[in-house]
Amino acid sequence: MEMINKIGRRKTSVARIYMAPGNGTITVNNRSLEVHFPFELHQIVVKQPLTLVGVDGNYDIKINVDGGGSTGQAEAARMAISRALCEFDIEHRPALKKEGFLTRDPRMVERKKPGRRKARRKFQFSKR
Repeated sequence: MEMINKIGRRKTSVARIYMAPGNGTITVNNRSLEVHFPFELHQIVVKQPLTLVGVDGNYDIKINVDGGGSTGQAEAARMAISRALCEFDIEHRPALKKEGFLTRDPRMVERKKPGRRKARRKFQFSKR
């Protein structure tokens, strides 16, 4: 039984996964997927690559996520799972690449500038 270790990133989140053939249990930070991601959309995002290639329930996945918010963590996990699926079977690669699951999203939060309230938002203008 081979265990595959992959990493995925999104915004400031990092997901490290350990994936092995099994009965489809997904644990995130030693908790179930439903407990760590109570919002159903994030659960769907994490499972997207598995359902796309039709192997949902064939692998046991242990995910360690760190940093960022829940959306970033879910998308980081999705990327790591996609990379692991390519390692298990190279045939999955074209389908996953077409959906964009193997591409690192380079968008990061823009830094706050001096003399501004946020990165681009100016302070409220006061006439007097």
